[in-house]
Amino acid sequence: MALSDPSRTLVSLGYDTVPALAPLTYPGRPVPAPSLLLGEELLALDAADPDPAHWTVPGHGRLDDVLAAAGQAGTSGRTPVLAVGSNASPAQVAYKLGVLNLPVAVPMVPLRIRGIDVGCSAHIGRNGYVAAAPFLSPGTERTLVVSWLDEAQLRAIDATELPSYRRTALADAPLPGIQLYVSEYGVLRDPATGAPRPGGGHQAELLTALMADSPALRALLGPTPKDWVRQAAASATLREQGTRLLRATGPL
Repeated sequence: MALSDPSRTLVSLGYDTVPALAPLTYPGRPVPAPSLLLGEELLALDAADPDPAHWTVPGHGRLDDVLAAAGQAGTSGRTPVLAVGSNASPAQVAYKLGVLNLPVAVPMVPLRIRGIDVGCSAHIGRNGYVAAAPFLSPGTERTLVVSWLDEAQLRAIDATELPSYRRTALADAPLPGIQLYVSEYGVLRDPATGAPRPGGGHQAELLTALMADSPALRALLGPTPKDWVRQAAASATLREQGTRLLRATGPL
């Protein structure tokens, strides 16, 4: 897919760090405004109209026409999927699709959501980090990123989330048909408050806090966050042992 504007590449814009390859950068940089991830570019997207069929890529025309020119499905054939973690990062999405040689053509739009907050899944993922997970929180409002995925892209993202997460419809959403991934492990409690531990922040700080709360985790994976992600990513056995220790704190 040919580049049309080198100033809009992920590298030029500073969105090229992939959390799967650099676990302590999890969850990565989310798109701050409506964007079209197209190959190695992140193009501005005018998504002011509620109907995606009317969205445009400034300087390039209607979004559906841009997607068609790239040989990709238009918006009517796509599923909107809400991201609470690294799937809001264009670098992570591009990486997940790229490893399967799928075309990288994904509209990504921040959306204000009520009733959902972001916690920490009560498990250690295959890349060594403790990923984010949503939980119900009446009265909470957050801006989260929605990616519009075609069928092949949706299967690819599913493969990176299952079996630790399941994809489900979001009830009472402002966007018809929106889906999100819910952790099969539940979310971690904050031992100081009993409430869900906030997720989606700085991974090194989270791992440091988890080891401070659990000498057993520190002994297993520490003493530093760098040690944690290196060892956990290399060993399914250590991930399983660490997950058991995390869940011993009583996930919600």
